[in-house]
Amino acid sequence: MTLSDSVLLGIIEGFTEFLPISSTGHLIVASQFLGIDQTNVTKAYEVIIQFAAILAVVLNYREKFTFKHISLWTKVFLAFLPIGAVGFVFSHQIKELFSITIVATMFIIGGFIFLLVEKFYIPKEKELITNVEDVTLKQSLWIGIAQIFALIPGTSRAGATIIGALLVGLNRKASAEFSFLLAFPVMSAVSGYDLLKHYHEFSSANIEALAVGFVVAFAVAYLTIKLFLKFLEKFTFVAFGVYRILFGVILLTLFN
Repeated sequence: MTLSDSVLLGIIEGFTEFLPISSTGHLIVASQFLGIDQTNVTKAYEVIIQFAAILAVVLNYREKFTFKHISLWTKVFLAFLPIGAVGFVFSHQIKELFSITIVATMFIIGGFIFLLVEKFYIPKEKELITNVEDVTLKQSLWIGIAQIFALIPGTSRAGATIIGALLVGLNRKASAEFSFLLAFPVMSAVSGYDLLKHYHEFSSANIEALAVGFVVAFAVAYLTIKLFLKFLEKFTFVAFGVYRILFGVILLTLFN
């Protein structure tokens, strides 16, 4: 992996991880275009840039990483349990789903779901939860169940959790923030597991490329979180729905 590859993939990871457009899907497609083989070394690189994205969440919400917010984190970890259990039990079957066709199809399906939810299912703003601290245990569990769909490549973890949050009564901004916080246990578990599997690969990896990718992914993810919340103060998720559909159609056209 060259430094330019590292920078590009770091930008893609940082920008797409917390938006409802599937970071995994974009990374798969980018690797295909760049001709990067999915080896254990590239897997080690992906672990590094995912940790960078996790760090971006921690720094953006550092005031919530205290015992004062234990109630909020109880809800977050409750929402983590469904995907943790299903992902562990069906890990081998999930790996079989990784293909451009499935990624593209889920992009399109997810895009239409966003458009439908925006048109039919979001109540009036005054009826919605605006603060993640006010989310109930029941709502957290339903968001966690919705997150299970993110195990299908191209669905988007952020997209699944945001849709789930919108449907149980959170407003757009609170839905995004709960998704950010939920990323912490999910990505920590996935990245930690991958690190244990591939730690020996770091010795043969390009350390300079790893470092550059980490810094780029962190910086882009940190800014993306802030800008995404600003965006949601004025706009809806319609643009993301349209983007997903167009991107999915382009993928099907190019690779079929």
